[in-house]
Amino acid sequence: MRIKCPLCGDRDSREFTNKGHETYLDRPSDDAWSPAWDNYLHLRDNPAGVTRDLWYHHAGCTSWLVVERDTTTHDILRVELAADAKRGNA
Repeated sequence: MRIKCPLCGDRDSREFTNKGHETYLDRPSDDAWSPAWDNYLHLRDNPAGVTRDLWYHHAGCTSWLVVERDTTTHDILRVELAADAKRGNA
């Protein structure tokens, strides 16, 4: 699988680390253990089809990317810098 980094260009996926679905950033707000924390840590969806995942370009520019891909075909549909995605600038 190849990922087109917005800063480095087309790269092999082995240069990146997949950090999970974009919802990974939606951490529970409380600091103490709660059922919400238990769900956050242990209950993950593994959907088939189009997902938006957070990837880290560890062997390149060290940027965080949001990668939209189809998990059934491995097609990469869109790649953007996570900072831009958060601001809605893509």
